Amino acid sequence: MAKIADVVYNLIEPTVLSLGITLWDVRFVKEGASYYLRVYIDKPGGVSIDDCVDVSHAIDPVIDEADPIDKQYYLEVCSPGIERELTRDWHFGYAKGQEVTVKLYSAISGKKEFVGTLKADGKNMSLLTDEGEISFNRSDIAKAYINYQE
Repeated sequence: MAKIADVVYNLIEPTVLSLGITLWDVRFVKEGASYYLRVYIDKPGGVSIDDCVDVSHAIDPVIDEADPIDKQYYLEVCSPGIERELTRDWHFGYAKGQEVTVKLYSAISGKKEFVGTLKADGKNMSLLTDEGEISFNRSDIAKAYINYQE
């Protein structure tokens, strides 16, 4: 299903960008008996309901024409939220210098979860934490997200 999400991401990105909106991520997931194509969008100042509606109306015919999904699904367009998950390589560049939480597949010094300021350079990552700097590869990350700060 990740392949479908990548195909749709590449397919709709030009349309979303033409509206002055950033395409944050696309996910194709099954929940219960239903499939959902979730399109996460962002823009400076935040995303409104109208932005979600506009993007939905703009990308629906693009997806229908290309027909990359052979299942019935629901299209949802939404904001990535304040504590947005970092899933694509460019997300880590976006989050560089911000406080993030990173959960790793394998423990480093007996821990799998770290909170700190992200330093990213391609596939090489590090976090400046209260305990010091922790280094790891992008492929070591199970989940990462930006921490909301008021």
